[in-house]
Amino acid sequence: MARPSSYSAELRRRAVRMVVEVRGDYPNESAAIKAVAGKLGIGSTETLRKWVRQT
Repeated sequence: MARPSSYSAELRRRAVRMVVEVRGDYPNESAAIKAVAGKLGIGSTETLRKWVRQT
């Protein structure tokens, strides 16, 4: 059974939106994800990468 997310749905939506908006400012999507995760305090870039893939 999966544990509940420690991140709110609003943070998830905001993070995904930010990755989409800044993607062109970085050489690749991974760099954009790393930057956004750092800005928002998301501990794992893999978490944010999964959110982006799910949308």
